[in-house]
Amino acid sequence: MRASGRPDARTVPIVAMSANAFEEDVKKSLESGMNAHLAKPFQMEDLIRTMRRIIGKENRMEKNRPGELDVM
Repeated sequence: MRASGRPDARTVPIVAMSANAFEEDVKKSLESGMNAHLAKPFQMEDLIRTMRRIIGKENRMEKNRPGELDVM
């Protein structure tokens, strides 16, 4: 997704959901461009909290860019 060349490719939230929960697995997910890594099984609250954190962070970044619209 990140390398697709699409204009929104860098802003679409991507969360890895994997049974691989070792620190090295999380590191690989983040290094490959994912915003977060959730180990399975996870609770829906974990996913909601993660997405709110990601979207909130991106929204704050958008507010810091003069002349750009706030997308949420």
